[in-house]
Amino acid sequence: MNEIAIETHELGKRYKLGLHRRGYGTLREAITGVFRKGDDDEADYDGPEFLWALKDLSVTIRSGEVVGLIGHNGAGKSTLLKILSRITEPTAGHVDVTGRVGSLLEVGTGFHPELTGRENIFLNGSILGMRKAEIRSRFDEIVEFAEIERFLDTPVKRYSSGMSVRLAFAVAAHLEPEILLVDEVLAVGDAAFQRKSLGKMTEVASQGRTVVFVSHNLAIIQALCQRGILMERGEAIVDGPVKATIDRYLGSLESSASDDLLERTDRDRRGYYDTQIKRVEVRGRSGPPDVVVAGEPATIGIELTEQLTTMECLITIVDGLGQAITTFDSEVSAAVDVRDPELGPRIECEIGSLPLLPGRYRIDVLLKAKRQIQDGLQAAAFFEVQPGVIDGRPTPLSGAEGNVVLPHVWRLPP
Repeated sequence: MNEIAIETHELGKRYKLGLHRRGYGTLREAITGVFRKGDDDEADYDGPEFLWALKDLSVTIRSGEVVGLIGHNGAGKSTLLKILSRITEPTAGHVDVTGRVGSLLEVGTGFHPELTGRENIFLNGSILGMRKAEIRSRFDEIVEFAEIERFLDTPVKRYSSGMSVRLAFAVAAHLEPEILLVDEVLAVGDAAFQRKSLGKMTEVASQGRTVVFVSHNLAIIQALCQRGILMERGEAIVDGPVKATIDRYLGSLESSASDDLLERTDRDRRGYYDTQIKRVEVRGRSGPPDVVVAGEPATIGIELTEQLTTMECLITIVDGLGQAITTFDSEVSAAVDVRDPELGPRIECEIGSLPLLPGRYRIDVLLKAKRQIQDGLQAAAFFEVQPGVIDGRPTPLSGAEGNVVLPHVWRLPP
């Protein structure tokens, strides 16, 4: 039986919402506050001003397991990885981690900006408990993978975000920690780097190391992981084979899209306004809402709680495994775009001919104003594409690979 690598015991992490607006306190207030801390905290332990990012989470991961954490935004996935990485401390419960931990949670996590790339490689290796000889033996591989040889002796603070993430991933993957924690790293960087990173992750997963992986790309989760944990509001609600966990998550996404969108708590809100996405639907030329015939026109309509000046919108169509198929971004404008004052708090995206194969798809939406995301929802709506004709060619009923049909012409011998 494999040894236990990670074990959490009724783990909880609580954050206080909002900011105190009392101004600066005195040293005396700070010192007396320390001695009063216990009573005050307990009194408001479950008050409305507190948010439990994790609550009563008990999970066991054995050595050599490759586990995918799945869930909505705000489900607690990244918070769990930060606690396992010792970046933040839990509010309740405790966690036991056995083995050297390497983590890649954000761009440049664990790097000292004043140190060079070379120095940070040795620093990270030392933090992992490796000897200099071990680090030197992998040094050339790390530099080659990260493609930063020219900038190796440049301070990391002068690196671009792409250079930083390449080096961070190379260090985390090549210094051979017993436990590797990865959060959405394969969504960062250019396409060539993403392919190389996916190959390295597959190699790491096959070497018997323990990997805990967070990604919204369910196809990658399914390819890399044997086990999936579905998290919701800080709790693990499903823990089992990755395929079954993904199916349960997809079912929950459909349920969320059918609910009142204003009641959703998994929103991406960073802006200044209270405007929210109220309703999203897809309409074809005829037939019921959210059912479209392949090759025919379609309109994606987004209703908002109020109108904002110079609103912008980004719509992503996603397939059943969470892979983005295409994105419509109103900031990438064209002469045919219209600013219609009669629309009011509504945005429409018209598609002249929907080039999707038959199947079920979801829509993610980001609402922007003043170049800031005001509201965002994953799985804001789902729609069905039925067989049709695209550019004069009937779509296959089933069995076709991919999602999109491109106009094309065959030239064949008689």
